[in-house]
Amino acid sequence: MKKEALTLTQEWDKTFLKSDNVNHSKVTFINRYGITLAADMYVPKNASGKLPAIAVSGPFGAVKEQCSGLYAQTMAERGFLTIAFDPSFTGESGGEPRYMASPDINTEDFMAAVDFLSLNEKVDPERIGILGICGWGGLAINAAALDTRIKATVASTMYDMTRVNANGYFDSEDSEEARYAKKTAMCAQRLEDLKNGEYKLGGGVVETVTDNMPFFVKDYHDYYKTDRGYHPRSLNSNGGWNVIGCESFMNQPILKYSNEIRSAILLIHGEKAHSCYFSKDAYANMIQNSNYADNKELMIIPDAVHTDLYDGGDKGYIPFDKLQNFFEENLK
Repeated sequence: MKKEALTLTQEWDKTFLKSDNVNHSKVTFINRYGITLAADMYVPKNASGKLPAIAVSGPFGAVKEQCSGLYAQTMAERGFLTIAFDPSFTGESGGEPRYMASPDINTEDFMAAVDFLSLNEKVDPERIGILGICGWGGLAINAAALDTRIKATVASTMYDMTRVNANGYFDSEDSEEARYAKKTAMCAQRLEDLKNGEYKLGGGVVETVTDNMPFFVKDYHDYYKTDRGYHPRSLNSNGGWNVIGCESFMNQPILKYSNEIRSAILLIHGEKAHSCYFSKDAYANMIQNSNYADNKELMIIPDAVHTDLYDGGDKGYIPFDKLQNFFEENLK
């Protein structure tokens, strides 16, 4: 279990201001595939004793210097030891080839974060939670279904990446023919990549928007391509994932056993987010025929769109008081 020597940026290069109320440092840890992950750790100043801890990641195609770091730093201000980590193959984390995603490996990334926190001398290993944003919201729920050490999970503005890859946005491509066409195209791309000796990037968020584009495209552009959220290491802000980077999400339903999760789950989503159906359906599936429905909750934020839960938008839409209360109650 030898960690890779990663090159980590030491200066503050986040999309949010640094807090004077927490101590910040860079840390690394390793997952069971031998990939070394990079994270920012945030510890409340003047904290004593073993602390409750939260591991944060997401959105899908973002880096820890964006939304996940904001969530982690803010929760540290509220008394939790937190880490915001870059998933395998992205950001400052290791893993080759770059810009690949995997429902298995990325679920393992959360579990490896729990490993790291469990063995940290400042953390109470019986009080560990996780928080996933956007695509990492679905992966956080999958991790909670697998890792019994996780006592509480929040999924914010969640995407089910298996569903959107297999069915398209709004399930508009939910047919055998549409899936076959996508799989055929990716298989052809695999050979092209091998011939060319490099993986073709799929492209990140569009550079410019036009009036006829869907609102969610404009919403993503407003975050990832502007000073509000742009970061040079973010896939979404730049060239995106490899074309075949998400191939294995096509037939891997990650939320299959979510109704067996015994620990507490909170899903939060914007009322006007294009993606709100992911959380509504995930919650319905989670409590259906479940013996553990009492500690599951869906919170809908009035008027908020998808990226409002990335950084709060223009009205502070992220319900940090609710998050604090949820984790305090379930990480006792």
